[in-house]
Amino acid sequence: MSETAQTQVAHRHWILIAAMLAMFMAAIEVTIVATAMPTIIAELGGFSQFGWVFSIYLLTQAVSVPIYGRLADLWGRKRVFFFGTSLFLAGSVLCGFSTNMGWLILFRALQGLGAGAIMPLTATIIADVYAPKERAGIQGWLSSVWGVSAIVGPLTGAWLVQHFNWALIFWVNVPIGIVSMLMLARWFPEPDSHKKQKLNLAGSGWLMLSVTALLTALLQAEMLGYWVLALLAVAAIAGYALVRHEKRSGEPLFPLALWRSRTIVAGNAGNLIIGAAMMGISAFLPGWIQGVNGGTPLQAGSALAMMSIGWPLASTLSGKLMLRTSYRFTAQLGSLLLILGTAMLLTLHSTSSLVHAGLSAFVIGTGMGMTSTTFLIAVQNSAEYSIRGICTASIMFSRMLGSALGTAVMGAVLNYNLMLRLPEFKDPVQQIISTSQREALPHASLQHIIEQTASSLHWVFAVSVVIASGSMLVARAIPSGRPE
Repeated sequence: MSETAQTQVAHRHWILIAAMLAMFMAAIEVTIVATAMPTIIAELGGFSQFGWVFSIYLLTQAVSVPIYGRLADLWGRKRVFFFGTSLFLAGSVLCGFSTNMGWLILFRALQGLGAGAIMPLTATIIADVYAPKERAGIQGWLSSVWGVSAIVGPLTGAWLVQHFNWALIFWVNVPIGIVSMLMLARWFPEPDSHKKQKLNLAGSGWLMLSVTALLTALLQAEMLGYWVLALLAVAAIAGYALVRHEKRSGEPLFPLALWRSRTIVAGNAGNLIIGAAMMGISAFLPGWIQGVNGGTPLQAGSALAMMSIGWPLASTLSGKLMLRTSYRFTAQLGSLLLILGTAMLLTLHSTSSLVHAGLSAFVIGTGMGMTSTTFLIAVQNSAEYSIRGICTASIMFSRMLGSALGTAVMGAVLNYNLMLRLPEFKDPVQQIISTSQREALPHASLQHIIEQTASSLHWVFAVSVVIASGSMLVARAIPSGRPE
């Protein structure tokens, strides 16, 4: 599909709505399940396996994202999107029928394998039907889905488990997914011009092995102990084998054009940084609010919601700003906001108000929304139609990988500081987050733990600032032109 033909596609608004529905379905899955997990555990048991319900979903999703992106370039967007969405919906239905935690984890893995197609392909489909200068503005609409899901997800999940069976939190996806597929089947005019190529199975196998080993090591580091080293070794060996195979393959999983483009490489590096920096707030700000400030889970969630509000607002603004200035200026402005927001976390103290935390989260969200949208649009506009799917998927894969790396690095920083500062206390953060344990602590001990936990979290936030600063260096590699 040529760039000229894109502007001639009829019913583009229906295609956009279909893409937003699909993205909403995948985005709300994380927040709605998190809200319902206490109820699910109470019925199914298996609390020790609680973390795997989320980890396995993220793992299978991340592993499959680049493969779906490449398949979309080789076999067509529709076919691959319908396959991935059907897999996601099948997993959703089966999750609702789970009789124990083991089955739920297995079906969540199936869900994740399907979700890996939804995010990259919805963004790719929108890029196919909108011209380069229009994509920046449209991305604001897609980003708004994340903001809405962050607010609607927890509320919907709480309401469903209170009034109905918890299985409905999974089954509610089914009608949304079916409507999205029917709309795309009716209105998305995909050309039948894809090359008759096979997926590089050997390269895909090495990729899946490397990423699975790496993400498992990062996501389950505390549980695995020294086995983490073995998994990291497997990830390194498989990664090396993948690189060698890609250089020799006539049909590489990652076409050479990706690595030869300065813009595409910079866009992926930028999203790796964004994903890592984001975890400084998503994973650790709630601990500050509930532990150091003594706040409630609702207050912690409200602060994080400010990031979800800032993201789509900045994404919409960046679309207009790119057209008036340039990719580079918009990316640099977003990087400044991201650095400023993470630096504001360093000014938090034990008596800081919820407004202070929420404002920091909002500024971080605006920085992320502006940079991520600019990097994505710059990459999509520099990529030919034949590799746009894998380019879009690589951007999203980089952000997922960055999130896992950021969680591992900052989690290690926190644990190391707590071990040095509070060696005599076991799980000190848990003791001040739990209301019953907090009230049972002597006043002097409570104040000591709060003080040392605050100092430890400040080190985490400092690492987040350093990581965020890298986005400014990457932004300099983005083109100085504007969408045309």
